[in-house]
Amino acid sequence: ALLLSLSAINIAKNLPSRTKTFGYHRVEIIAAFINGILLIGISLWIFWQAYQRVFAPKPIESVTMFIVALVGLLANLYVALKLHKSDDLNVKSAFTHVIADALSSVAVIFASVWIFFTGQTIIDPVLGSLIAAFILFSAFAIIKDSIYVLLGYAPKNVNFDNVVKDIEKVKGVESVHNVHLWCLCSNINVIDAHIFTNEPSMGKIEIMKQKIKKNLEKYNIRHATLEFECEECVENHKVKKMRH
Repeated sequence: ALLLSLSAINIAKNLPSRTKTFGYHRVEIIAAFINGILLIGISLWIFWQAYQRVFAPKPIESVTMFIVALVGLLANLYVALKLHKSDDLNVKSAFTHVIADALSSVAVIFASVWIFFTGQTIIDPVLGSLIAAFILFSAFAIIKDSIYVLLGYAPKNVNFDNVVKDIEKVKGVESVHNVHLWCLCSNINVIDAHIFTNEPSMGKIEIMKQKIKKNLEKYNIRHATLEFECEECVENHKVKKMRH
């Protein structure tokens, strides 16, 4: 999972080309989606193993189990500290893998101690099932967010109406219509909008455009295509009638 995420980050750094004008940012989302699928596979495998252990318990070396789990916990905590502040969906998917491993290590440490003192191996499949449930829940969340971006939906953390208001409050803007807002990746948003204005001066329109882009920076909108119109298009009239 970490190798897949790291590879996607490195690929995303490649510059745009004539055939890939937005660059390779979506590779990170695809990597997150694949990691989500892998998490589902891992959780189902753990469920299956736990099910088998309930009906066919196996002898467990609790001391070896404890040592391996402790080493794994320390390694996962170190990696988790390096990844936890990122808002990138791809990195979040890798972080989820690491957290799942860390929780597994904690559960295994507890189980090894329990087995060492009581000899009750049933704790192994019980904790395994709980870990699997957590991983499955996390996997569905990652896949859902990945699909959300891949389908070009508006960013979840951006209020569409507030974006329109921030455009309309710029002096000279009469109205905004045909607004399309979507995610390029986890931290890059894109907007395409038609702006109606009575301003005839191209110089002042350019100033308006710069002010609008400045207002949109707080929404992580790094690509803004703004088409200024001196006459309202037919679609805008239809939208107004529908609102009334």
